[in-house]
Amino acid sequence: MVQRNFLSSFILIAALAGTGSCAAHAQLLEPGAPSQAPNPLTDSTVKPGKMQLYDLDARFAKDVAERGGAAFASWFADDGVELGNGVAPQIGKVAIVKSANWSPKDYQLTWTPTDAMMGPSGDMGYTWGHFEGRSKDANGNPVMTSGRYITMWRREPDGSWKVVLDAGANEPAAAGDCCKLPSQ
Repeated sequence: MVQRNFLSSFILIAALAGTGSCAAHAQLLEPGAPSQAPNPLTDSTVKPGKMQLYDLDARFAKDVAERGGAAFASWFADDGVELGNGVAPQIGKVAIVKSANWSPKDYQLTWTPTDAMMGPSGDMGYTWGHFEGRSKDANGNPVMTSGRYITMWRREPDGSWKVVLDAGANEPAAAGDCCKLPSQ
């Protein structure tokens, strides 16, 4: 069943991506390059579905900034999936609640969407963009991770929107960081 849900998610991503214009293919940007996505605040042609997804993503991010892991987990559907770098998938809201146990004073997770796409039926869509996680190591030194994310959204039978899949991939190591030897 897990493989089927995972496969269904990838099929959905492909289907949603196929519903956009050729601009969707221009989203593969070089690191540091400016986004090619339209700015919904200045572009009057942005469709309401995209605006709705931007709004959901912004409310999700604000809630997580204020309440931490408890807020992160609360946005997931009961059958939601969280995919993180180097860790086992968290499948189902119960597993996500158990893993999202950070306080916003110890770990700050922030993100900014680059683009969004609503599916043709208006009940599923996705946002994707850049995230940063900030914390401190055991010695109190700042630690920052950053990368890209995709969040898939689904309208529930009660009309609310929930996260059904959230996946993140850390940025690659900076040039030379992968091969440094410890100082002697």
